[in-house]
Amino acid sequence: MKYVLVTGGVVSGLGKGVTASSIGVILKACGLRVTSIKIDPYLNTDAGTMSPFEHGEVFVLDDGGEVDLDLGNYERFLDIKLTRDNNITTGKIYQAVIDKERRGDYLGKTVQVVPHITDAIQEWIERVAMIPVDGKEGPADVCVIELGGTIGDIESMPFIEALGQFSYRVGADNFCLIHVSLVPVLSVVGEQKTKPTQHSVRGLRSLGLTPNILACRSTKELEENVKAKLCQFCHVSAENIISLYDVSNIWHVPLLLKDQKAHEAILKALNLIGVANEPALVEWKSRAELSDMLHEPVRIAMVGKYTGLSDSYLSVLKALLHASVACHMKLFIEWIPSSDLEDATAKENPESYKAAWNLLKGADGVLVPGGFGDRGVQGKIIAAKYARENKIPFLGICLGMQIAVIEFTRSVLGLQDANSTEFDPNTSNPCVIFMPEGSKTHMGGTMRLGSRRTYFQVADCLSAKLYGNKSFIDERHRHRYEVNPDMVAQLEDAGLSFTGKDESGQRMEIVELSSHPFYVGVQFHPEFKSRPGKPSALFLGLIAAACGQLDAVLKKSGTKTTAMSNGTSAIKSHQYGNADKTPNWSLGVVYSNGNGVHC
Repeated sequence: MKYVLVTGGVVSGLGKGVTASSIGVILKACGLRVTSIKIDPYLNTDAGTMSPFEHGEVFVLDDGGEVDLDLGNYERFLDIKLTRDNNITTGKIYQAVIDKERRGDYLGKTVQVVPHITDAIQEWIERVAMIPVDGKEGPADVCVIELGGTIGDIESMPFIEALGQFSYRVGADNFCLIHVSLVPVLSVVGEQKTKPTQHSVRGLRSLGLTPNILACRSTKELEENVKAKLCQFCHVSAENIISLYDVSNIWHVPLLLKDQKAHEAILKALNLIGVANEPALVEWKSRAELSDMLHEPVRIAMVGKYTGLSDSYLSVLKALLHASVACHMKLFIEWIPSSDLEDATAKENPESYKAAWNLLKGADGVLVPGGFGDRGVQGKIIAAKYARENKIPFLGICLGMQIAVIEFTRSVLGLQDANSTEFDPNTSNPCVIFMPEGSKTHMGGTMRLGSRRTYFQVADCLSAKLYGNKSFIDERHRHRYEVNPDMVAQLEDAGLSFTGKDESGQRMEIVELSSHPFYVGVQFHPEFKSRPGKPSALFLGLIAAACGQLDAVLKKSGTKTTAMSNGTSAIKSHQYGNADKTPNWSLGVVYSNGNGVHC
């Protein structure tokens, strides 16, 4: 097994996850099988109980693991299926060691950070690296490990020590360290400064790790004299210093690595020269360039609770992007804090209320993502009602589906007090209830999690067509509440159709409104399985409905000249450059907050 370790220096948020994923892409393009591990030094056992404002979204795996969002990057970039053990946390390691101590496995020895914690880390890495994640038998060729945080953090010290020992134990030919660091430009001076990276590398070396490759993040390409300086002071050869400057979308990052021959440096460090092929990234390059060229807009209103941090809905944004590129449309996200749509906001902050409604009314489609808690729920219900009554394409995910059911129960059935028991435990019309096996005393890992099977109840329903007329699908779940099965017959008599259910027939998985062009709610999270070039069926349906291409998608015509809602051709978007090329590592999506557009 070959190992590639990615560490970060100077500041957090440099894009280590994207860099690690991109390294995996170019190695996979070289013909190697790749797996990934993310190390998070926090004490939480997993990311399940962490606030999206604190740590971004919680990514859910097939096995029900609630993990760091970077594992989502790995799965999307590499098209693999990881396990919960591919995310290592300090909490998991210490819990495993303490459990062994309680069983008496250490035979009375004093349990210490070295060697017991460090040994546990190494054993975990070696064990997980052998798990096949690409659907093939046998272990991968290369394991890419990302160490979260920044070099020098107190909480990451046991991992640094363990990885130093690990690099010595597996041998130099089997271990490559890539250090991602910042080369800032001070506005006063106007030149790229190397000192932060010098100090970061010095700190790394003092901890027993020597970088093979420097990946330098900067706004612009590194100047030659800056490379020479880094080479001299960091003891890294010039050809092993990679410039990761800001690009129009993150799909360009693997191309940056390939253009600077990063793959050759990695293969040389791992003694794989002559074994691997030259990376083939033709399809990847075409997709990255197409994303930049798209011009025809499609505007999706994202009505949620965590709109202040886009990482809170990262997988949803990626799934929308995958679908919009497939439809040859430029995606514009209209961020709408759900509480801003409520009447209370109209009195307290009329400007925010007006801005939110202007965005909602100007959107081509509405998406209500998952979430927890009662803040902003009424605003989500209002958004669902607006989309239903005005025939605006609507997709509700998890809580978004429950919101759609609550709104329909109140507006169509006339049960004004209908609610979820999550928000009103004493409601006389509980259309959404706590699931039987849930826990109300423990939060972590107690939901319905991971891949579950959904069976279509109606063969020719919209969602079944989008999924290719399959009889069932497997999608990932993360919820504690579900539609009350005792109210299903009443709801269906009124026109709401539950087109997807679990194997028992008691759990509602998909809801549709046949009288609406596109009104779909799902209890699962389809965004977690969306991939570049393989968009999620329901997100593709939403974007297609929003831009007038739904009939073509349903017919699977395959043509790229489908008529749009404005009568133009989808292929027309290729003729325009992106007039909005703000250099950053964004999703390639334009966001709007009602007070002006920004990337």
